Amino acid sequence: MYIAINILGIFIFLGIAYLFSNDKKNINWRSVGVVVVLQLVLAWFFTHFSAGQAIVKGAADGFTWLVAVANQGIAFALPDWLTANHGGPNFVTSALLPILLIVPLFDILTYIGVLPWIIKWIGRGLSFITGQPKYESFFAIEMMFLGNTEVLAVSKHQLDTMSDRRNYTLAMMSMSCVTAAIIGAYVQMIPGDYVLMAVPLNVLGAVVITSILNPVKVSAEEDVIASIGSENGEKEPFFSFLGDSILGGGKLILIIAATVMSFVALAALINQLFSLTGLDWLTLQNIFGVIMFPFAWLLGFNVHDAFQLAQFMGTKLVTNEFVVMGEISKDIMASKGLFANHHAAVVLSVFLTSFANFSTVGMIIGTFKGLVTKEKSDFISKRVPFMLLSGILVSLLSAAAAGLFVW
Repeated sequence: MYIAINILGIFIFLGIAYLFSNDKKNINWRSVGVVVVLQLVLAWFFTHFSAGQAIVKGAADGFTWLVAVANQGIAFALPDWLTANHGGPNFVTSALLPILLIVPLFDILTYIGVLPWIIKWIGRGLSFITGQPKYESFFAIEMMFLGNTEVLAVSKHQLDTMSDRRNYTLAMMSMSCVTAAIIGAYVQMIPGDYVLMAVPLNVLGAVVITSILNPVKVSAEEDVIASIGSENGEKEPFFSFLGDSILGGGKLILIIAATVMSFVALAALINQLFSLTGLDWLTLQNIFGVIMFPFAWLLGFNVHDAFQLAQFMGTKLVTNEFVVMGEISKDIMASKGLFANHHAAVVLSVFLTSFANFSTVGMIIGTFKGLVTKEKSDFISKRVPFMLLSGILVSLLSAAAAGLFVW
């Protein structure tokens, strides 16, 4: 029975995306079907074969190493920020400051032509398989390793050449990934196998959901990869280019930090205002928990377990995944209580392993404001509810795909 509900849930999540689509007539259902099947195959592969887990873990370890290298620069300038007596690495040191290495590194790879070459061939292959434009296909894969703000930062030249709607697609896709830099932190709190499985599933889920919510027809003339250079075809001098890249990374960190702190504080303010009613249960987390209950049930649970999961899901959406991971860490690692049910463990782990929450909206909007024109960033800012909807549906779809194979 619960397997049937789980399968039904997948169709309902896709149906909700269709309901809110801004261009139902131009949805490429062939592409959607191909990617959904691919997502289910990968979920089966990652839940039953250690080889699949090893592939993703190896790639994630590579970027964790890159962040460790970035920490050497952080330790030189701000040594106290990395020491245990100051709380150890936090959001700023683990997710934001490594941008100062990652952005210039990938800009350099773009400057010397390595990244454009990879984009050309991987983009063509994925575009052929999925029916998606070349850059959107590459962007989906790049997200799996870099995370949302980092991949946007190294995509500035491409964003400038793309239409408002294509930028909006990338904004929605960016709601559904995580930064490789913090995967190491996740696997300390919840099962690493499920974390590593969630990353590629979310990438494919982002392709599916955005293809339905915001289908965009891209002509052959538009379906190109931007190159770096001046109008006369000459590249900017390397060290001038590198300096601009580093300064751009620093500016991006300040924008992201400011928007995240503001969004989290605003959520706390709303909860404080709710507390004035004297109703202890009236919080944003509980409100979203009630809203998420039917969706949690559609993931294949009885009413009692579904309500518990919905509370965790609601808390994650209002705050972030770290809050919930900290609450459930001991039980889920020990397979106790609710998580004695492995289906619950994999479903919640996959749902949590994404940046889909209110603060991420702030991060993405802040990033676009620092990278593109005001017209393009305003186009995205006006569609914030759909960005959040996209992130939630991707998390639900990925959790349903993974949970289907673990009972």
